[in-house]
Amino acid sequence: MAKKLKTYQTSLGFYDLAIAAPSMKSALEAWGAGSNLFHQGVAKETTEPDVVAAAMANPGVVIKRPAGSNGRFAEHSDLPTDLGGEDGIDKREKVRSKPKKRALRR
Repeated sequence: MAKKLKTYQTSLGFYDLAIAAPSMKSALEAWGAGSNLFHQGVAKETTEPDVVAAAMANPGVVIKRPAGSNGRFAEHSDLPTDLGGEDGIDKREKVRSKPKKRALRR
């Protein structure tokens, strides 16, 4: 009897990833994770209907979408287009780009 598949989800790099797999261990192997992402709290079993349906359509295949988006999961996905901040520039970058004023010490 085949093991029942569960749907697992994580976010790695530029993508949110999901997979229908028989175990957490097999999901980690498919994602190429070098550590236990479930133990670290960055991966979970999901029951979201859209994610489960997409993963169950291709069991064992890693599906992805741009990180932080609500787009649909697919085997091939575009890179994220919105990287946050205005004009795609993170506010922290603006702060770092300002030159620091230093008093001259004599």
